Amino acid sequence: MTRKPRIGLALGSGSTSIGALVGAVYASGQLDELEQWVTSLVWSKVWRLMDFSLKGGLIRGHRLFNLFRATFQDLEIGELATPFGAVATELDSGREIWLRSGKLLDVVRASCALPGLFTPVVHNGALLVDGGLVNPVPVSMCRALGADLVIAIDLSWGKLGPYRARGRAPVAKASDEPSWIGRLASGWLGGVRRPGEEPSIPSIFEVFNTALDIVEQRVARSRLAGEPADVLITPLLPDFGPMEYHRAKEAIAEGRAAVERMLPLIERVILA
Repeated sequence: MTRKPRIGLALGSGSTSIGALVGAVYASGQLDELEQWVTSLVWSKVWRLMDFSLKGGLIRGHRLFNLFRATFQDLEIGELATPFGAVATELDSGREIWLRSGKLLDVVRASCALPGLFTPVVHNGALLVDGGLVNPVPVSMCRALGADLVIAIDLSWGKLGPYRARGRAPVAKASDEPSWIGRLASGWLGGVRRPGEEPSIPSIFEVFNTALDIVEQRVARSRLAGEPADVLITPLLPDFGPMEYHRAKEAIAEGRAAVERMLPLIERVILA
């Protein structure tokens, strides 16, 4: 009897290593709970989760992850029926660290410590930050864990260049509230360039966020060239910023549309 291929999902980082969080929740069988929770968020709730700090990062992350622990079952990775791992970066050496043991949300917190936004995490004696700095779409980990076929999701694909300029059709958001970056940029951080205006010096936060997008996209494409996935799914989310969880419905809709676009290839690869 022919063995069914083992399929690995390499969930890419997106601003706050959302792939690590979604992967952890999926592996623990709580994906429906995550969708229900995140689609109920509004900007005011997200804002209250930000425990600001000036030491190591803009946000400590305690409030956010305490809420995650209250909302989701925080299992040991070794207890999961589905193999799971997350990537982090050792701050002192720049080494890629694979996190394969410990509590799920502790691992996710280390993997999503975006430099400048979240404070770094001390894990097993090492100071760790976002894994997206070294391996934004961890196809290599999926192969190492025994995957025969890898479906990868790269959230950085449509962040820059023509995708960024094109974006989505301008529509008013349901809450008619600006993003948290927009709120900060309109204050002491400076203004954000509006469509049709001549280029101007952007806010320091916009420069920082775009610079991270550039690094993430270049590293992702380089790693994928050397470690290609069998199927690459690229949702186009050019105007999404860090911590914009209140826009989950938009992101989920585009994610489903991106899968639909690639469905013929997915079926062909799996059934070949």
